[in-house]
Amino acid sequence: MLKSYEATIEDGQLKWLTDEPKPSSARVIVTILEEITPLVKRRTPPAAITGKGKTLGDLVSSILEEQDWECLK
Repeated sequence: MLKSYEATIEDGQLKWLTDEPKPSSARVIVTILEEITPLVKRRTPPAAITGKGKTLGDLVSSILEEQDWECLK
């Protein structure tokens, strides 16, 4: 049965990221994964609009009055 263990290599030494396997002897296949930078970057607004937003409502209360709800149906 194949088992996978995650580790990093630092200065030629393995550092186990999960439980360290304890076989007395084993045949292994090593696959080196390239370091991948995260694809998701934090978005920041352009300087021209920074701080100019206005909150009109929230998840608890509506920005519309109750009598205006009828027109939304």
